[in-house]
Amino acid sequence: MSNAKPILVMDQHFRQVEELFRPSTFDALQETCDVVGAKNWPMPRDAFLEALPEADYVVAAQPQMDRAELDQAPNLKAVIEVSGTFQMGLDYEACFERGIEVLSCSPGFQFSVAEMALGLMLAGARGIVEEHERFRNGSERWLDDRIGSDFTLFQQTIGFVGYGAIAREITRLLAPFSPNIVAYDPWLAASGQTIPGVRFAELDEVVQTCRTVVVAAMPTEENYHLISAKHIASMQEGALLLIVSRAHLVDFDAAVAAAEAGKIRVASDVFPTEPVPKRAAFRTSDNVIWSPHRAAAVEGGRHPIGDMIVDDIAAIQDGRPERRLLPASPDTVRKIIRAPLAAS
Repeated sequence: MSNAKPILVMDQHFRQVEELFRPSTFDALQETCDVVGAKNWPMPRDAFLEALPEADYVVAAQPQMDRAELDQAPNLKAVIEVSGTFQMGLDYEACFERGIEVLSCSPGFQFSVAEMALGLMLAGARGIVEEHERFRNGSERWLDDRIGSDFTLFQQTIGFVGYGAIAREITRLLAPFSPNIVAYDPWLAASGQTIPGVRFAELDEVVQTCRTVVVAAMPTEENYHLISAKHIASMQEGALLLIVSRAHLVDFDAAVAAAEAGKIRVASDVFPTEPVPKRAAFRTSDNVIWSPHRAAAVEGGRHPIGDMIVDDIAAIQDGRPERRLLPASPDTVRKIIRAPLAAS
Protein backbone atom coordinates (compact mmCIF):
# COMPACT_ATOMS: atom_id res chain seq x y z
CA MET A 1 0.00 0.00 0.00
CA SER A 2 1.42 3.38 -0.98
CA ASN A 3 2.03 6.01 1.69
CA ALA A 4 2.17 8.80 -0.91
CA LYS A 5 0.05 11.83 -0.24
CA PRO A 6 -3.04 12.37 -2.37
CA ILE A 7 -2.56 14.94 -5.12
CA LEU A 8 -4.71 18.07 -5.10
CA VAL A 9 -4.83 20.26 -8.22
CA MET A 10 -5.85 23.79 -7.30
CA ASP A 11 -6.99 26.39 -9.83
CA GLN A 12 -8.87 28.64 -7.41
CA HIS A 13 -8.45 31.94 -9.32
CA PHE A 14 -10.49 34.35 -9.27
CA ARG A 15 -10.18 33.59 -5.57
CA GLN A 16 -6.82 34.25 -3.92
CA VAL A 17 -5.19 31.50 -1.88
CA GLU A 18 -5.00 33.83 1.12
CA GLU A 19 -8.68 34.64 0.69
CA LEU A 20 -9.65 30.99 1.18
CA PHE A 21 -7.03 29.73 3.61
CA ARG A 22 -5.51 31.17 6.73
CA PRO A 23 -1.78 30.25 6.80
CA SER A 24 -2.20 27.47 9.35
CA THR A 25 -5.04 25.92 7.32
CA PHE A 26 -3.04 25.97 4.10
CA ASP A 27 -0.14 24.37 5.96
CA ALA A 28 -2.53 21.63 7.12
CA LEU A 29 -3.72 21.13 3.54
CA GLN A 30 -0.13 20.73 2.35
CA GLU A 31 0.55 18.24 5.13
CA THR A 32 -2.38 16.15 3.87
CA CYS A 33 -1.95 16.60 0.10
CA ASP A 34 0.66 17.35 -2.50
CA VAL A 35 -0.76 20.62 -3.86
CA VAL A 36 -0.28 21.43 -7.54
CA GLY A 37 -1.06 24.96 -8.72
CA ALA A 38 -2.51 27.20 -6.02
CA LYS A 39 -1.27 30.40 -7.68
CA ASN A 40 -3.09 33.71 -7.57
CA TRP A 41 -3.56 33.75 -11.32
CA PRO A 42 -5.37 31.38 -13.70
CA MET A 43 -3.78 27.97 -14.12
CA PRO A 44 -2.95 27.37 -17.80
CA ARG A 45 -5.33 24.82 -19.25
CA ASP A 46 -2.56 22.60 -20.56
CA ALA A 47 -0.91 22.55 -17.12
CA PHE A 48 -4.23 21.64 -15.51
CA LEU A 49 -4.87 18.78 -17.95
CA GLU A 50 -1.30 17.55 -17.53
CA ALA A 51 -1.79 17.30 -13.74
CA LEU A 52 -5.32 15.88 -13.88
CA PRO A 53 -4.49 12.17 -14.52
CA GLU A 54 -2.72 11.92 -11.13
CA ALA A 55 -5.23 14.06 -9.22
CA ASP A 56 -7.18 12.79 -6.24
CA TYR A 57 -8.85 16.17 -5.70
CA VAL A 58 -9.55 19.24 -7.80
CA VAL A 59 -10.27 22.63 -6.24
CA ALA A 60 -11.38 25.27 -8.75
CA ALA A 61 -13.42 28.45 -8.98
CA GLN A 62 -14.88 27.21 -12.26
CA PRO A 63 -14.36 23.46 -12.65
CA GLN A 64 -14.18 22.68 -16.38
CA MET A 65 -14.01 18.95 -17.14
CA ASP A 66 -15.95 16.93 -19.68
CA ARG A 67 -16.47 13.16 -19.59
CA ALA A 68 -13.36 12.40 -21.65
CA GLU A 69 -11.18 14.51 -19.36
CA LEU A 70 -12.69 12.94 -16.24
CA ASP A 71 -11.95 9.53 -17.72
CA GLN A 72 -8.28 10.53 -17.73
CA ALA A 73 -8.41 10.97 -13.93
CA PRO A 74 -8.93 7.47 -12.51
CA ASN A 75 -7.98 8.49 -8.95
CA LEU A 76 -10.29 11.51 -8.73
CA LYS A 77 -12.38 11.44 -5.56
CA ALA A 78 -13.83 14.96 -5.36
CA VAL A 79 -14.21 18.21 -7.27
CA ILE A 80 -14.58 21.25 -5.00
CA GLU A 81 -15.85 24.53 -6.42
CA VAL A 82 -14.90 27.76 -4.61
CA SER A 83 -16.99 30.36 -6.45
CA GLY A 84 -20.10 29.77 -4.34
CA THR A 85 -22.42 27.77 -6.60
CA PHE A 86 -22.48 24.72 -8.88
CA GLN A 87 -21.85 25.83 -12.45
CA MET A 88 -21.82 24.73 -16.04
CA GLY A 89 -18.63 23.30 -17.46
CA LEU A 90 -18.40 20.14 -15.39
CA ASP A 91 -19.96 16.85 -16.53
CA TYR A 92 -21.98 16.16 -13.38
CA GLU A 93 -23.55 13.01 -14.79
CA ALA A 94 -20.13 11.49 -15.36
CA CYS A 95 -19.12 12.47 -11.82
CA PHE A 96 -22.22 10.84 -10.34
CA GLU A 97 -21.66 7.68 -12.39
CA ARG A 98 -18.04 7.47 -11.26
CA GLY A 99 -18.78 8.26 -7.61
CA ILE A 100 -16.76 11.47 -7.81
CA GLU A 101 -18.11 13.86 -5.20
CA VAL A 102 -18.85 17.42 -6.30
CA LEU A 103 -18.79 19.83 -3.37
CA SER A 104 -19.69 23.51 -3.20
CA CYS A 105 -18.09 26.03 -0.87
CA SER A 106 -21.41 27.83 -0.32
CA PRO A 107 -21.69 26.82 3.37
CA GLY A 108 -18.41 28.65 3.98
CA PHE A 109 -20.12 32.00 3.49
CA GLN A 110 -22.69 31.43 6.23
CA PHE A 111 -20.85 33.17 9.06
CA SER A 112 -19.86 36.45 7.38
CA VAL A 113 -23.13 36.71 5.44
CA ALA A 114 -25.19 36.04 8.57
CA GLU A 115 -23.25 38.72 10.43
CA MET A 116 -23.97 41.25 7.68
CA ALA A 117 -27.62 40.16 7.59
CA LEU A 118 -27.96 40.81 11.30
CA GLY A 119 -26.43 44.25 10.85
CA LEU A 120 -28.80 45.11 8.01
CA MET A 121 -31.73 43.74 9.98
CA LEU A 122 -30.96 45.88 13.02
CA ALA A 123 -30.36 48.95 10.87
CA GLY A 124 -33.61 48.39 8.97
CA ALA A 125 -35.72 47.62 12.02
CA ARG A 126 -34.48 50.57 14.07
CA GLY A 127 -34.17 53.21 11.34
CA ILE A 128 -30.46 53.65 12.05
CA VAL A 129 -29.41 54.69 8.55
CA GLU A 130 -32.33 57.09 8.08
CA GLU A 131 -31.73 58.87 11.38
CA HIS A 132 -28.00 59.03 10.70
CA GLU A 133 -28.70 60.86 7.44
CA ARG A 134 -31.18 63.15 9.19
CA PHE A 135 -28.58 63.96 11.82
CA ARG A 136 -26.13 64.93 9.09
CA ASN A 137 -28.55 67.51 7.69
CA GLY A 138 -29.90 68.73 11.05
CA SER A 139 -33.38 67.19 10.81
CA GLU A 140 -32.94 64.42 13.39
CA ARG A 141 -35.90 63.52 15.60
CA TRP A 142 -34.88 63.42 19.27
CA LEU A 143 -36.48 60.76 21.47
CA ASP A 144 -38.93 59.95 18.69
CA ASP A 145 -40.62 56.59 19.17
CA ARG A 146 -41.23 56.41 15.38
CA ILE A 147 -44.35 54.35 16.01
CA GLY A 148 -45.39 52.40 12.93
CA SER A 149 -41.98 52.52 11.29
CA ASP A 150 -39.30 51.26 13.67
CA PHE A 151 -39.69 47.96 15.49
CA THR A 152 -37.76 45.76 17.89
CA LEU A 153 -36.38 42.34 17.06
CA PHE A 154 -37.21 41.08 20.55
CA GLN A 155 -39.87 38.35 20.29
CA GLN A 156 -40.48 39.45 16.71
CA THR A 157 -41.82 37.10 14.04
CA ILE A 158 -39.09 36.71 11.46
CA GLY A 159 -39.62 34.80 8.24
CA PHE A 160 -37.10 33.11 5.99
CA VAL A 161 -37.49 32.26 2.33
CA GLY A 162 -35.07 29.35 2.09
CA TYR A 163 -33.73 27.77 5.25
CA GLY A 164 -30.24 26.58 4.41
CA ALA A 165 -26.90 27.20 6.11
CA ILE A 166 -27.05 31.01 5.98
CA ALA A 167 -30.60 31.16 7.36
CA ARG A 168 -29.68 28.79 10.17
CA GLU A 169 -26.66 30.88 11.12
CA ILE A 170 -28.78 34.06 11.11
CA THR A 171 -31.24 32.29 13.40
CA ARG A 172 -28.39 31.33 15.74
CA LEU A 173 -27.27 34.97 15.93
CA LEU A 174 -30.86 36.06 16.59
CA ALA A 175 -31.27 33.71 19.56
CA PRO A 176 -30.80 36.42 22.25
CA PHE A 177 -33.83 38.25 20.79
CA SER A 178 -36.10 35.20 21.34
CA PRO A 179 -37.78 35.57 17.93
CA ASN A 180 -40.52 33.44 16.42
CA ILE A 181 -39.02 31.83 13.31
CA VAL A 182 -41.20 30.89 10.33
CA ALA A 183 -39.66 29.47 7.16
CA TYR A 184 -40.72 28.69 3.62
CA ASP A 185 -38.54 25.91 2.27
CA PRO A 186 -40.44 23.35 0.21
CA TRP A 187 -37.39 21.07 -0.16
CA LEU A 188 -36.94 20.78 3.60
CA ALA A 189 -40.66 20.58 4.28
CA ALA A 190 -41.09 17.78 1.74
CA SER A 191 -38.24 15.83 3.34
CA GLY A 192 -40.17 15.69 6.59
CA GLN A 193 -37.24 17.24 8.42
CA THR A 194 -38.07 19.18 11.57
CA ILE A 195 -35.87 21.89 13.06
CA PRO A 196 -36.35 22.87 16.71
CA GLY A 197 -37.74 26.38 17.04
CA VAL A 198 -38.62 26.69 13.34
CA ARG A 199 -42.11 26.34 11.89
CA PHE A 200 -42.43 25.67 8.17
CA ALA A 201 -45.21 27.55 6.39
CA GLU A 202 -46.40 28.44 2.90
CA LEU A 203 -44.84 31.44 1.17
CA ASP A 204 -48.01 33.54 1.38
CA GLU A 205 -48.09 33.18 5.16
CA VAL A 206 -44.42 34.07 5.54
CA VAL A 207 -44.61 37.29 3.53
CA GLN A 208 -47.96 38.36 4.99
CA THR A 209 -47.37 37.71 8.71
CA CYS A 210 -43.66 38.36 9.33
CA ARG A 211 -42.36 41.80 10.23
CA THR A 212 -39.00 40.85 8.70
CA VAL A 213 -38.74 38.62 5.63
CA VAL A 214 -35.24 37.34 4.87
CA VAL A 215 -34.60 36.08 1.33
CA ALA A 216 -31.89 33.45 1.76
CA ALA A 217 -32.78 30.78 -0.83
CA MET A 218 -30.38 29.54 -3.46
CA PRO A 219 -31.39 30.78 -6.94
CA THR A 220 -32.82 28.15 -9.24
CA GLU A 221 -34.52 28.04 -12.61
CA GLU A 222 -37.87 27.72 -10.84
CA ASN A 223 -37.64 30.53 -8.28
CA TYR A 224 -37.05 33.60 -10.47
CA HIS A 225 -39.13 36.42 -8.92
CA LEU A 226 -40.47 33.97 -6.34
CA ILE A 227 -41.23 37.05 -4.22
CA SER A 228 -43.58 38.63 -6.73
CA ALA A 229 -45.15 42.08 -6.87
CA LYS A 230 -48.30 40.49 -5.44
CA HIS A 231 -46.36 39.10 -2.47
CA ILE A 232 -44.70 42.47 -1.85
CA ALA A 233 -48.07 44.20 -1.91
CA SER A 234 -49.33 41.76 0.73
CA MET A 235 -46.54 42.51 3.23
CA GLN A 236 -47.30 44.32 6.47
CA GLU A 237 -47.02 48.08 6.60
CA GLY A 238 -43.48 48.89 7.72
CA ALA A 239 -42.18 45.37 7.20
CA LEU A 240 -38.54 44.85 6.30
CA LEU A 241 -37.58 42.86 3.20
CA LEU A 242 -33.97 41.72 3.56
CA ILE A 243 -32.25 40.17 0.51
CA VAL A 244 -29.00 38.33 1.21
CA SER A 245 -28.88 35.47 -1.34
CA ARG A 246 -29.68 36.74 -4.85
CA ALA A 247 -31.91 39.48 -6.23
CA HIS A 248 -33.00 36.83 -8.76
CA LEU A 249 -35.63 35.69 -6.25
CA VAL A 250 -37.35 39.08 -5.88
CA ASP A 251 -39.31 41.36 -8.17
CA PHE A 252 -36.78 44.06 -7.40
CA ASP A 253 -38.62 46.88 -9.16
CA ALA A 254 -41.77 46.11 -7.18
CA ALA A 255 -39.79 46.03 -3.93
CA VAL A 256 -38.21 49.42 -4.65
CA ALA A 257 -41.59 50.90 -5.60
CA ALA A 258 -43.11 49.64 -2.32
CA ALA A 259 -40.24 51.19 -0.37
CA GLU A 260 -40.55 54.52 -2.16
CA ALA A 261 -44.28 54.53 -1.41
CA GLY A 262 -43.52 54.06 2.29
CA LYS A 263 -45.17 50.63 2.39
CA ILE A 264 -42.06 48.62 3.40
CA ARG A 265 -38.35 48.95 3.94
CA VAL A 266 -35.86 47.09 1.79
CA ALA A 267 -32.29 46.17 2.69
CA SER A 268 -30.16 44.31 0.17
CA ASP A 269 -26.58 43.19 -0.37
CA VAL A 270 -27.36 41.94 -3.90
CA PHE A 271 -28.82 43.45 -7.06
CA PRO A 272 -30.28 42.35 -10.42
CA THR A 273 -27.27 43.82 -12.26
CA GLU A 274 -23.86 44.13 -10.64
CA PRO A 275 -22.13 46.48 -10.42
CA VAL A 276 -25.20 48.70 -10.20
CA PRO A 277 -25.21 51.34 -12.97
CA LYS A 278 -24.21 54.78 -11.66
CA ARG A 279 -27.48 56.29 -12.86
CA ALA A 280 -29.76 53.63 -11.42
CA ALA A 281 -32.73 55.48 -9.97
CA PHE A 282 -33.02 53.26 -6.90
CA ARG A 283 -29.62 54.45 -5.65
CA THR A 284 -31.42 57.44 -4.09
CA SER A 285 -34.69 55.75 -3.12
CA ASP A 286 -36.19 56.27 0.33
CA ASN A 287 -36.72 53.52 2.92
CA VAL A 288 -33.85 51.43 1.61
CA ILE A 289 -30.41 50.28 2.79
CA TRP A 290 -28.01 49.20 0.05
CA SER A 291 -24.77 47.25 0.48
CA PRO A 292 -22.55 46.65 -2.60
CA HIS A 293 -22.38 42.84 -2.41
CA ARG A 294 -19.85 42.80 0.38
CA ALA A 295 -21.39 40.49 2.99
CA ALA A 296 -18.40 38.14 2.80
CA ALA A 297 -15.92 40.91 1.95
CA VAL A 298 -14.27 41.18 5.32
CA GLU A 299 -10.83 40.03 6.42
CA GLY A 300 -11.07 36.31 7.11
CA GLY A 301 -14.67 36.23 5.91
CA ARG A 302 -14.00 33.35 3.48
CA HIS A 303 -11.51 31.44 5.62
CA PRO A 304 -14.19 28.97 6.76
CA ILE A 305 -14.14 27.68 3.17
CA GLY A 306 -10.53 26.58 3.59
CA ASP A 307 -11.32 25.00 6.94
CA MET A 308 -14.15 23.03 5.36
CA ILE A 309 -11.98 21.90 2.44
CA VAL A 310 -9.34 20.53 4.80
CA ASP A 311 -11.94 18.84 7.01
CA ASP A 312 -13.81 17.23 4.10
CA ILE A 313 -10.66 15.94 2.42
CA ALA A 314 -9.66 14.36 5.73
CA ALA A 315 -13.11 12.79 6.02
CA ILE A 316 -12.93 11.39 2.48
CA GLN A 317 -9.45 10.00 3.09
CA ASP A 318 -10.67 8.35 6.31
CA GLY A 319 -13.83 6.98 4.68
CA ARG A 320 -16.10 9.07 6.91
CA PRO A 321 -19.45 10.23 5.48
CA GLU A 322 -19.81 13.66 7.08
CA ARG A 323 -19.28 16.73 4.87
CA ARG A 324 -19.11 20.40 5.78
CA LEU A 325 -19.19 21.55 2.16
CA LEU A 326 -22.42 21.16 0.16
CA PRO A 327 -22.58 17.94 -1.89
CA ALA A 328 -24.14 18.09 -5.34
CA SER A 329 -26.97 15.77 -6.25
CA PRO A 330 -28.77 15.23 -9.56
CA ASP A 331 -31.69 17.28 -8.21
CA THR A 332 -29.65 20.25 -6.98
CA VAL A 333 -27.61 20.38 -10.17
CA ARG A 334 -30.77 20.31 -12.28
CA LYS A 335 -32.32 23.16 -10.31
CA ILE A 336 -29.35 25.38 -9.63
CA ILE A 337 -28.86 28.50 -11.72
CA ARG A 338 -25.37 29.13 -13.00
CA ALA A 339 -25.24 32.66 -11.64
CA PRO A 340 -22.56 35.26 -12.48
CA LEU A 341 -19.45 34.75 -10.39
CA ALA A 342 -19.10 38.19 -8.83
CA ALA A 343 -20.96 36.80 -5.90
CA SER A 344 -19.87 36.41 -2.32
